[in-house]
Amino acid sequence: MRKVAVFGKPGSGKSTLSKALASATKIRLHALDSIEFKPNGERVDRDIYEAQHDAILAGESWIMEGFGPIDAFYKRLNAADTLIYIDLPYRASYWLVTKRFLKALRGKAFGRPGDWPEGWPEGCSVFNGTLQSYKVLRICPTFWNKKFEHKLHTISHNKSLYIVKSVSELNRFIDNHVIQIQQTD
Repeated sequence: MRKVAVFGKPGSGKSTLSKALASATKIRLHALDSIEFKPNGERVDRDIYEAQHDAILAGESWIMEGFGPIDAFYKRLNAADTLIYIDLPYRASYWLVTKRFLKALRGKAFGRPGDWPEGWPEGCSVFNGTLQSYKVLRICPTFWNKKFEHKLHTISHNKSLYIVKSVSELNRFIDNHVIQIQQTD
């Protein structure tokens, strides 16, 4: 586990899992939203994104969390040695998006910057980001489906592939997979 791609629908816990994974493995985490978006929420120029993305891919170890442009996504999947696909039920993703929004509002109201959504560029609109997450969730079945999962199994030949299907699996991922890997090294 040296080059790890963590991906899935909005509100699936990618950022939270990636942060815990980076802490447990001491591998540097790269949240794609922070290289894809400016602090005001605007997208960076595509050339800038691709240059930063490719520079990370060229490193000897990394954890990359998020989706980004589709061609960069597949490039990342091919370069990774470990793929973690978080495929929670839609109702769980909708709830987690809502929970993230409420937590950010509470933090803002009480001046608690630690409640900023993990992996989000500082200063972007939580309201607009939440609306965008809901829009993306609505169209996700056209991409995150059995056909994609089949393609993922093909891509993952000679890689470690983990498909997380529930919040309880997500919560136990580090203990069930990372600790075991470290013990066998």
